[in-house]
Amino acid sequence: MFIDLICLDADDTLWHNMRHFNAAEEALLAMLRPFAADEVARETLNACEARNLPLYGYGAKGFTLSMIETATQLAGETMDTAIIAQILEAGRTLLAHPVELLDDVEATLDALARRGRLVLVTKGDLLHQEAKLAASGLGDRFSGIEIVSDKTDDTFRRLFDRYGVAADRAAMAGDSMRSDVRPALRAGAWAAFVPQAGGWAHEHADEPVGHPRYRRLERLAELPAWIDDIG
Repeated sequence: MFIDLICLDADDTLWHNMRHFNAAEEALLAMLRPFAADEVARETLNACEARNLPLYGYGAKGFTLSMIETATQLAGETMDTAIIAQILEAGRTLLAHPVELLDDVEATLDALARRGRLVLVTKGDLLHQEAKLAASGLGDRFSGIEIVSDKTDDTFRRLFDRYGVAADRAAMAGDSMRSDVRPALRAGAWAAFVPQAGGWAHEHADEPVGHPRYRRLERLAELPAWIDDIG
């Protein structure tokens, strides 16, 4: 069985992402210490994010709105409007951070391109994801760019139809068990999990240990060899 289509996540698979969200979260916790303990503020933020995802979607803009909501919940009427200004500045920093590629990404993409068509499959705010891709310098390496609101089984089925490939001749690789691995497997594709330190708790899910089309990799550079093993 040869793989014709190789799908890749972007954030924390090709370039660093969560380290910037974590820095924004730490800044928020520092702002809110006069009103709540760090753990309480973190739990409140996580609850706000989970509640707001269906409304705002994924990305820095929705996260900034959730930070503002968290601050208003915890500080109430005593909150200085300067805190809102600080949160907005943290959000702007999150949107404007430099794109830092993970190790060996360019060489790995070149190796993968010799094995099949490459498609970037990422979720989040369209403008921000397009800006990060442009800043990365990696766009020309992909046959297709798919920026979606979420990654579900149907997302991958439609993608495989669009690129004219059978599911069992497609592979997906990324750092999210919930968004990259599980739905791709359910759609009939192969899937590789490439975990990164500091991953978002929302993206955690049970690992499909023993699944015949699943592989856990230590780093993305191992992906070409796994694609060869499938073939």
